[in-house]
Amino acid sequence: MAAKDNIGKASAAARAAQQNQYVRRLLEDEDLRESLLSAYRTARSAYGRMSNGKPVARSLLEDRKLQRELAEVLVTLQTVGDALKEPPRRRRRRGGFGRTLLLAVVAGVLALALSEGLRSKVLDLLFGAEEEFDYSSTTMPAQEAPSSVGAPAA
Repeated sequence: MAAKDNIGKASAAARAAQQNQYVRRLLEDEDLRESLLSAYRTARSAYGRMSNGKPVARSLLEDRKLQRELAEVLVTLQTVGDALKEPPRRRRRRGGFGRTLLLAVVAGVLALALSEGLRSKVLDLLFGAEEEFDYSSTTMPAQEAPSSVGAPAA
């Protein structure tokens, strides 16, 4: 019976962890996890320096490297805390409306360049239909004057 209770408690804890926004954020955000691990490693190193046999108060006051490590841990944990407070950044979708519009313009230009029928339809829409123009001259062609070249001289 105790095993069933433990399994039930564990599954309830797992469900609660899945619903917790901070736990989900830690699982999803790799940078956040890396910052937290870095803070943990630095804190372990600082703890090792503090527990080297000297009195803790003396280590805190005199050990500059320990002070630097503790300051680094505080800054890193503060950064992690701030990152957990702000909502997760949404990933930008690549393309979207701008990409679709660009593809449509490129396709339109190619269609106009490659299709003479489409090109004439677009020109007709923009500038009106072309009128058929037949040229007919209203003047009579000039008659040639008799040429004196090659005529016998009198």
